[in-house]
Amino acid sequence: MPSVCFYFEVHQPYRLRPYGALQVGRDHEYFDEKLNGEILRKVAYKCYLPANESMLRLIERTEGRFRVSYAVTGVAIEQMKLYAPEVLDSFVRLAKTGAVEFVAETYYHSLAALYDEDEYREQIEMELKLVKSEFGQVPRVFRNTELIYNDEIGQLIADQGFDAMIIEGADDVLDWRSPNFVYRVADREMKLLAKNYKLSDDIAFRFSNKAWSDYPLTPEKFAGWVHGERGAGDVVNLFMDYETFGEHQWKETGIFEFLER
Repeated sequence: MPSVCFYFEVHQPYRLRPYGALQVGRDHEYFDEKLNGEILRKVAYKCYLPANESMLRLIERTEGRFRVSYAVTGVAIEQMKLYAPEVLDSFVRLAKTGAVEFVAETYYHSLAALYDEDEYREQIEMELKLVKSEFGQVPRVFRNTELIYNDEIGQLIADQGFDAMIIEGADDVLDWRSPNFVYRVADREMKLLAKNYKLSDDIAFRFSNKAWSDYPLTPEKFAGWVHGERGAGDVVNLFMDYETFGEHQWKETGIFEFLER
């Protein structure tokens, strides 16, 4: 059976409040703090806290053999501190197990890579400092916003000293190649880990879809699919939004039981 790599994205944007033309230059309160707090707390209790508890149980049950990685944006951490500090505490507990790796990305989950290289570097540096401060780790792996990749971005990230980068494994990107192999950036030694979007999306989007031909998705069935990748690669990269657990796929669907089995 190939190795399985779990990576989850944790991000919460700042929501803008209604802002009229007559307020320009007079009112500098752009963000809807009430809505930000409501959404962060809702996601915290539906997803972040129960999912982190599940991950902690898996790590303890396997004596650290189960491992997982996260990218937590700077703005998500800012809002955790403001509205649900217990969520940040739960990520710190995971970090202390030694079985959790924190991946770097842009502080603001931005598209700076496509527009401004200096801004891009600055946001990466901000994120690195925050991850070191909050979780005691210096990330060695990078993920760009929405896994956007081209060789220029890859070379820039390699030159920043990262060991690997997580990228989208879409068919039009990989062409005939399988996402289950480890690739390298052109003219650099940095590794590229491509998302197996088919298996990732089976959990993230199709898990509770009763019209799906493979519903219901059981742990045994999914493990069989992963096992079926044997001989077609070295690693199956399961990358998805962390809100898959409890928010996109509600607790009532059995997603947490699926995760822990």
